[in-house]
Amino acid sequence: MRIVSWNINSLRKRQDRLFPWLEAAKPDIVCLQETKCPDAQFPALALQAAGYRSAYHGEKSYNGVAILSKTEPRDVRSSLCDEVVDPQARVIAATIGDARVFSIYAPNGQAVGSPAYQYKLHWYRRLRDCIAKEKSGDVVVCGDFNVAPEDIDVYDADLWRGAIMASDGERAAFRELCEIGFHDTLRIHHKEGELFSWWDYQMRAFEKNRGLRIDAILATDELAKKCTAAGIDREMRKGKEPSDHAPVWAEFVNRQRKQSSHFSGLTSHVLVPRSTIANALPRFQSAAETPHDLGRRMSFLQKMDRALAGNHRG
Repeated sequence: MRIVSWNINSLRKRQDRLFPWLEAAKPDIVCLQETKCPDAQFPALALQAAGYRSAYHGEKSYNGVAILSKTEPRDVRSSLCDEVVDPQARVIAATIGDARVFSIYAPNGQAVGSPAYQYKLHWYRRLRDCIAKEKSGDVVVCGDFNVAPEDIDVYDADLWRGAIMASDGERAAFRELCEIGFHDTLRIHHKEGELFSWWDYQMRAFEKNRGLRIDAILATDELAKKCTAAGIDREMRKGKEPSDHAPVWAEFVNRQRKQSSHFSGLTSHVLVPRSTIANALPRFQSAAETPHDLGRRMSFLQKMDRALAGNHRG
């Protein structure tokens, strides 16, 4: 079972990369951040044609999170459990198989000590408190945490120490989240440095590997024991118009049933006719050639969504 977390930095701009990657990598679950896509324009039908069901929570131009799965996500919640009204689309959770999966996009914080920084720390406390109340013993929290947890997670520890995304307060907030029973899956398998998930677009940061590791997949104790591998897909940071983040991934296995995952019942299946799939995806990909008019490009898929009963809108 492969779970991937990817800050895609605009689903509209990166859709021509997303669909070929899904076909090639075939992840079982994908958690996306910064989709920057209102719910009405989310490409649920095209993703269904590619073999993935979706739960999503978005807004125009900013933020936005989603979970893609080869089976229908259940018990979807597009907010934290505390019922605090927050217009920023930063959290979505769903049950997949036997596990509770979160896709989160933590606030940036802007500058240490600023109101945005205080909001970030408060948001982390809310996230920790809500996840601690989850009844499922198997929880995975995937996302862009906007925190480099340790000095080893930045390319220049002296330069970044105390700065935003590497301040003591942010690192403490991340550590306190982990202390309720989570393990950073990458660090289970890799103790070395220079493993980054984000590189600025400027100053040839990627080519010089001047990055930060701010994306992670956290797993509770029992799931962490079943994590057999973890890594960062640097190749997706290359090429034409990449996201500034690379996908991070973790693989899990059920040790009692060696050929299946801990997440029961996850098999790839298509719930629409083959002829619909054949017609829908090429039109979607063709429409993607006009990146500045997402509403018009998605009109075809919206009509198909309405026509097909059972399409899930998280």
